[in-house]
Amino acid sequence: MDFLKKGFYMLSLALLSAASVYCLIIFSSPISSTAKAPQTTSKVTNTQSTQSASNIENAEEPPPQSSNQASNSQVAVETAQKNQAKGKITTKSITYADGNVKYNNVSLKNNTSIKINLKEELAAGLNLKLTDTKEPQVLIMHTHTTECYMSEERDYYVESDLTRTTDKSKNITAVGQVLASGLEAKGIGVVHATETHDYPEYTGSYNRSAKTVQKYLEKYPTIKVVIDLHRDAIMDSSGNKTALCTKIGTDSAAQLMLVAGCEAGDVTGYPNWRENFHLALKLQQTMEVMYTGLARPMLFTERKYNQHLTSGSILIECGTDANTLQQAKYSATLLADCLAATLKMLKD
Repeated sequence: MDFLKKGFYMLSLALLSAASVYCLIIFSSPISSTAKAPQTTSKVTNTQSTQSASNIENAEEPPPQSSNQASNSQVAVETAQKNQAKGKITTKSITYADGNVKYNNVSLKNNTSIKINLKEELAAGLNLKLTDTKEPQVLIMHTHTTECYMSEERDYYVESDLTRTTDKSKNITAVGQVLASGLEAKGIGVVHATETHDYPEYTGSYNRSAKTVQKYLEKYPTIKVVIDLHRDAIMDSSGNKTALCTKIGTDSAAQLMLVAGCEAGDVTGYPNWRENFHLALKLQQTMEVMYTGLARPMLFTERKYNQHLTSGSILIECGTDANTLQQAKYSATLLADCLAATLKMLKD
């Protein structure tokens, strides 16, 4: 009996061992290529989470923006600005041929009742003479001191593009300083008056600037030439502006315009106007010879513009409010060359 029990026990163990081996074989076998294992959403999500974590771990800082991306960003900003444009900016040149009186590299627009013979006026000569001295002989001042320019070259302008500012690093006085430095480098003594005459009140600017001129003439009796440096503005009825440019060398320069007043019509108290007119003609001629196209035709008009205060007064418009400050400064450098060459012809 004991023998039978022991045999039965041994047989049961054998059967259990065989069953275990069979289960191991079945569950360790590879899935058939024809069988489609189900893909659960939890499995996909876990995979994506692992990849994201890996990217964050390895990226210590954002990758640098490519030049194309930077360019696209700039275009987007410019497009946004352009959509807010108040008007367009057109670039053009006013040439020698646009004057209504022309002779020997001098072109002017005669807006007066006086008939001008340029050949005779140029031959008249000048009573103005400069001397060899280190004392100031030129005064540069600005009746409309706050006039300013565009900060960059564009074909449109927006509300934030100022036409006037008291910041003297950005307004016409910055251009005047370039002119003053250029003349001084050529041995001509200069006083640059930077007093503001058109702010906070614009009306009466010429009355205030006349006092400034008289103050410096009394302080420096050696001053022979007074330059009132301005900036012009040209806008059409639709609010579009014009920048006046010309290419001198490889750079773009703001065109210059000399303005000469006279005693005619209702203008009185300006008996010495021809002295100033002749100086302006000489400078106009010099600019056309040295840097062709830099000067627009001179404006000859029935006004005084404080030019009656001396016999060496010139009003100069440097570009327009649609030109850039850089263009205006370049023109001031060229103007210094031309003015120095003209004044050296007037030395005793």
